[in-house]
Amino acid sequence: MSSNLLVELFVEELPPKALKKLGESFAGVLFEALKAQGLTADASAVTHFATPRRLAAHVTAVSAKAADKQVAQKLMPASVGLDANGIATPALVKKLQALGADESAVAKLRKENDGKAEILFLDATQAGATLQEGLQHALGEALAKLPIPKVMTYQLRDGWDSVNFVRPAHGLVALHGSNVVPVSTLGLTAGNTTQGHRFEAKAAEIQLQSADSYAQQLADEGAVIASFEARKAEIVRQLQAAAARENLTPIEDEALLDEVTALVEFPNVLLGQFEQEFLEVPQECLILTMKANQKYFPLLDANGKLTNKFLIVSNIKPADPSKVIGGNERVVRPRLADAKFFFDQDRKKTLASRLDGLAKVVYHNKLGSQGERNARVVAIAKAITEQINPPLTAKVELAARLSKVDLLTDMVGEFPELQGIMGRYYAQYEKLDGDVAFAIEDHYKPRFAGDDLPRNQVGMVVALADKLETLVGLFSIGEKPTGDKDPFALRRQALGIIRMLIDTKLPMSLDALFNVALAQFSGDKSTLSAIKEFCYDRLSVNLRDQGASAQEVDAVLALSPELLSEVPARLAAVRSFAGLAEAPALAAANKRVGNILKKVEGAIAAEVNTNLLKEPAEQALAEALKQVKPKADQLFEAGDYTASLQALAVLKAPVDAFFDNVMVNAEEMALKNNRLALLNQLHQAMNRVADLSKLAS
Repeated sequence: MSSNLLVELFVEELPPKALKKLGESFAGVLFEALKAQGLTADASAVTHFATPRRLAAHVTAVSAKAADKQVAQKLMPASVGLDANGIATPALVKKLQALGADESAVAKLRKENDGKAEILFLDATQAGATLQEGLQHALGEALAKLPIPKVMTYQLRDGWDSVNFVRPAHGLVALHGSNVVPVSTLGLTAGNTTQGHRFEAKAAEIQLQSADSYAQQLADEGAVIASFEARKAEIVRQLQAAAARENLTPIEDEALLDEVTALVEFPNVLLGQFEQEFLEVPQECLILTMKANQKYFPLLDANGKLTNKFLIVSNIKPADPSKVIGGNERVVRPRLADAKFFFDQDRKKTLASRLDGLAKVVYHNKLGSQGERNARVVAIAKAITEQINPPLTAKVELAARLSKVDLLTDMVGEFPELQGIMGRYYAQYEKLDGDVAFAIEDHYKPRFAGDDLPRNQVGMVVALADKLETLVGLFSIGEKPTGDKDPFALRRQALGIIRMLIDTKLPMSLDALFNVALAQFSGDKSTLSAIKEFCYDRLSVNLRDQGASAQEVDAVLALSPELLSEVPARLAAVRSFAGLAEAPALAAANKRVGNILKKVEGAIAAEVNTNLLKEPAEQALAEALKQVKPKADQLFEAGDYTASLQALAVLKAPVDAFFDNVMVNAEEMALKNNRLALLNQLHQAMNRVADLSKLAS
């Protein structure tokens, strides 16, 4: 018989930042375990529920017993299991007994040749698991695989035994239709009762009628929205409605929304406010303290400016909400007062006056203090600026020098997330140059995939210098990422450098940049080589993530283009070339040419001697190259990589004819060397934009 199944584990308050994953994992693993045992149907579906005090799963079309199935048990070679008279050997009898059979089963054994010998098989009917057996196994697996951030140990009710779990569990429900499935876990035996909201439920205990009535009964009798997604949607609806009544907009923060959803079972959005004077503090500080410490949703006006109003997501709905609102307003006021105090105190000292303090802050025991690091960043930034835009040197030097000073302020000490942002505010308060102020904030960018780039060239240069110092410095002392471990986020630093070079079209090569940075350390050429390889590997992964094929990426990066700003155009050119009808043949020929040239010992002549071109096919290829190469080179120098590659398409016929009719390794050495010179010219002409041999299948 098939019915819907409901399993709920009722617990003490679960960690809010982990709740969403815990709910998805519990339901997902439970469903897959039931499915693996044949207890679900093809059309079965699972719905997960997760609230601060429960994890639950609803699975449709679950059988009371899985269907029996035929299994073939491989035993042993017939020559081992049967003697010359076909009588079972002791080894076979022992094997059969281990499987619950006896000698009478010998007559039913099946022989099957596996290509080497005849093998004995025992065909048997395996009884399908009952729902109780299957659910017991599935429940154990679901709990074992929960992504628990931190396990706690607690005693069971008997006072003797203890278990390890994310939080103490107090109830277990397992309903197949309206019938209880008698499974047990964590010292609990399944029943059909659960609890609703601590304060808003109509009764202390809810007796569930069936698996399908779970969500509705919790909502009606328990004042609980059991579905995480439904509860989240209700919070969003209430936030938007409350903000609209004030003609304001709630701040968007998906992580905060998930966390608040994990904190309440019965959301009720209320409006609070604080004194206008606190708005003198940078809004990032106020927003951060309200979100991080109080889980409030700050409200913004039409211009995106913070107002003195905020939204509270309460877990109760009293007839008079004034006490709840007043309590929250009283709680947030000291937090905002602290932020204002920090801001006022920090402005009593200039950024420059704090510089000496960086020498007292340890950066890395092998790389010195933040003061030493700051000096290296300044030197790298100056060297870059002197090569790309000398008039900006003074601004860049000042921005680089002041870039880390806000780490010593009270505000950043309290809220590390505001580093850079507070430096910009304090620089603006001191009326420093606008480019310098924004560069202090922007030198951390891009902080993650999709983040904004620095908004001016001063910030871009300081950001590059900062990331180069980190990358080269840590590589120089052997702190390289290994496997999935990257404690210093060097992959992110490398991607930041790559993105800035590509998007801003900075006219400096990777070698030049890394050499500038390497001059500040004791690293050698092997360090430079390792960093370049690391960066090209990051670029390769990034390009493939953006949709480029592995072949296209390999073709472009095989040449290690020094100016990364050229990579997108080269990639587009390779993609366009690959679509030509001539591309497969030319790519294969290019690979063949490359293999021939690799085997050549000694130097290959730079020029082709036309007097030694004996065969019509080699004469035709030389003439075609004479016509095509200058045009392709001209287009390449002009940066039109797509047209440059497409110009090579006419070489297909003469290249095919050459390999069909010309022996490269001629017995006469002069002819051989001349043909190698011709192939070398062909190879050079075809591989300026990318290594086309990488496109060969």
